[in-house]
Amino acid sequence: MFKKYLIALGGFGVVVLTLGAIKAAQLKEMSKADHSVPPTTVSTVEAQAVAWHPTLKSIGTLAPVQGVTISADADGTIVRIAADSGTAVKAGDLLVELDTSVEVANLHAAQATAELTRINLERAQDLWARQAMAKSDYDGADAAAKQAVANVASLQALIAKKQLRAPFDGRVGIRLVNTGQFVGRGQPLLPLQKLDPIFVNFNVPQRQLPALALGQTVAVLIDAFELPFTGLITAINSEVDAATRNISVQATLANPQELLRAGMFARVEVQLPATDSLVVVPATAIAYASYGNSVYVVEKMKGADGKEYLGVRQQFVKLGATRGDQVAVTGGLKSGEQVVSAGVFKLRNGAPVAVNNVVQPTNNPSPKPGNT
Repeated sequence: MFKKYLIALGGFGVVVLTLGAIKAAQLKEMSKADHSVPPTTVSTVEAQAVAWHPTLKSIGTLAPVQGVTISADADGTIVRIAADSGTAVKAGDLLVELDTSVEVANLHAAQATAELTRINLERAQDLWARQAMAKSDYDGADAAAKQAVANVASLQALIAKKQLRAPFDGRVGIRLVNTGQFVGRGQPLLPLQKLDPIFVNFNVPQRQLPALALGQTVAVLIDAFELPFTGLITAINSEVDAATRNISVQATLANPQELLRAGMFARVEVQLPATDSLVVVPATAIAYASYGNSVYVVEKMKGADGKEYLGVRQQFVKLGATRGDQVAVTGGLKSGEQVVSAGVFKLRNGAPVAVNNVVQPTNNPSPKPGNT
């Protein structure tokens, strides 16, 4: 029995030694294998130093250079609407006409009376010249003639009030009344606005007042249109709002096609005179993090075995203004350095990379729909 036990124990030992030898051989082979991390494919871009004109941003509202709501100047019934909604009119064009039949009849009577008083005055002048009339009678004839002329002028003015005309060139809005409607004095009839040029009114903090001047360029962005509109500052208010400590500014924009309309919401950018030289990179090159924003700079590195490889160095940076697809870096990065523009979230400090710039992310300071 003891002999069988020794044979079994010896066989078990042989098996253990054999398995140990095999495992040792495997570990030796694994130690010889290359365990280096495969490089990550990224795209790169060169950090560039550019001159950016600083801008002052604000929110504004478009307003017409001239704009009124035409109101009735007298009571009456509308007999004619000469300018319908959306019509372009010139100064002096008839817009709305009220019924003047009674006034016209009275005018004819007043003109007849005026003609009679004129004839009587001529007779009185002839008699007065021959001293054949009392001075009081002559003065009465003269006063009657003047009164008749004044009555004619009064009726003509009343008729003119019932023929509402455009006070300036402009475009009629949506009319508020219809033909046959009775309107009272002061009742709104239709809006009239001059849209070319057009104002944009906006406010800026009082601390920015020294940077503003008449004639500065203003870019106005309207949500309804793809392209910005350019204008010039034409007025700066003479007082600061005591409640908000803001100052009102007005710029004038050319609007020949009347694309812009009064009341539109606008984003205003005032181009300031000073120029800053900044290092800019695409926004996709920034690795945003709560502990600090960084970029990955591509450069040659040495591995543990002393061999050179292309790797990345994580560089923390200080960010400035943003324009379109670009971000200004105010600290931590030099012009001319190659940074990773796509794939930053797959990287770590010292990681090997392979550069492939066939496809690049957008890097346009003024992107527009269709070129992104």
